Amino acid sequence: MPQNKPTILILDDERNTREGLRLALEDKYEVLLAEDAFKALELLRQHHVAIVLTDYRMPGMDGMDFIKQVVAWPRHPLIIMLTAYGSIQTALEAMKLGAYDYVTKPVDLDNLEMLLERGMQTLKATESKQTDNGKIDGIVAESEAMKQVLDSVMQVAATRATVLLTGESGTGKEVFAQAIHRLSNRADKPFIPVHCAALNENLLESELFGHEKGAFTGATERVTGRFESADHGTLFLDEIGEISLATQVKLLRVLETRSFERVGGKQPITVDVRLVAATNRDLQAMVEAGTFREDLYYRLNVVAIRIPPLRDRREDIPPLLEHFLRLAVQENGRQITGFAPEAVNLLEAYDWPGNVRELRNCVERMTVFARGGLLTLGDVPAEIRNAVSKQYDTPVPTGETTDGKEGLDMRANEKALILKALAECNGNRSHAAEKLHISRRTLQRKLHEFGIN
Repeated sequence: MPQNKPTILILDDERNTREGLRLALEDKYEVLLAEDAFKALELLRQHHVAIVLTDYRMPGMDGMDFIKQVVAWPRHPLIIMLTAYGSIQTALEAMKLGAYDYVTKPVDLDNLEMLLERGMQTLKATESKQTDNGKIDGIVAESEAMKQVLDSVMQVAATRATVLLTGESGTGKEVFAQAIHRLSNRADKPFIPVHCAALNENLLESELFGHEKGAFTGATERVTGRFESADHGTLFLDEIGEISLATQVKLLRVLETRSFERVGGKQPITVDVRLVAATNRDLQAMVEAGTFREDLYYRLNVVAIRIPPLRDRREDIPPLLEHFLRLAVQENGRQITGFAPEAVNLLEAYDWPGNVRELRNCVERMTVFARGGLLTLGDVPAEIRNAVSKQYDTPVPTGETTDGKEGLDMRANEKALILKALAECNGNRSHAAEKLHISRRTLQRKLHEFGIN
């Protein structure tokens, strides 16, 4: 058997199913067979398997528990679940765990072969685009919370599963949607974003599905919708929580049937689109309130990834500052070398209600109005200095002395920095002193001086 054939493992307790699939696939693939999950795990440890076809109902260990074990491996094969026609919900649960896709029994061999080919393309695309250090181009992340997000993005990118990105406004959900697209086997196809909140109900429907000439007043020609434009690519629906109930019904139908009609049209249009949605709202609460359809929620929530706010991952702030400074310097033609330490400390102490978007705008503003080659406390916008001052109930320096010259004295901000260090170190004074680059004895004196218990 040629060694350049990719290897597929078929896991099913029915002998006829195993043998039938082997006969159908052995011309293009090296096929391994397993009658139970334990045998399959043993074969996976012995062979480099590209794709696993697994049944759900099996004695000993079912397909769901098998998937949980395999996806926990650092470099695991793609998994396709074989499921009965009436068990689609089970297949969706499998995809939520990390399965690539599913096929229903009895298996349509033509569809299966197409799915396997797409899976192999996904593996090749993912291997070529993922870096060994677990980073993704264009995303700056040093915190443990964000590393977990990146792991989820890289894992789900290789699948066809619908993804729901949640998080506060400004956390960068569209950036992560683009990353999912770039890491998928659809990377050479269109990435089409739609910002749902920017359009009223009628305009959004036309934007998504297109319309025929004469469909409504002003429809002077046929217009292709975003679903058609995203065929074989990725459609990103931002602020999905803002769409009307009527549009939710039509969106649910597309997700279930992969077909739709243009507004004013009668001809069904079939598309192959990977959907990524995003929201800063609590969709579960909206379901309970009756403003968001429960069935659509579960269709969107196949894989959910939460992007944490910047205040919960402050260790990402310094590298983000440097990253956005490089961009701002290039875009504005400024000669700026970096940030003064006290400016970084202050920016780390700020809660950033607008998250990464606000931080980027702040860095650009500081760059444009900078008075020297180093960004100091005096370059930090006054509203941010005032917010930190109010937060820690202590004055924050402007960066200037009374004679108008640049001031480097940090005494007026010492209490804020000490409180910040203590908070980050959970009250451990030795660790806080190390963070502040002072001795523990000096910290004790400062605590007494500022009346901090």
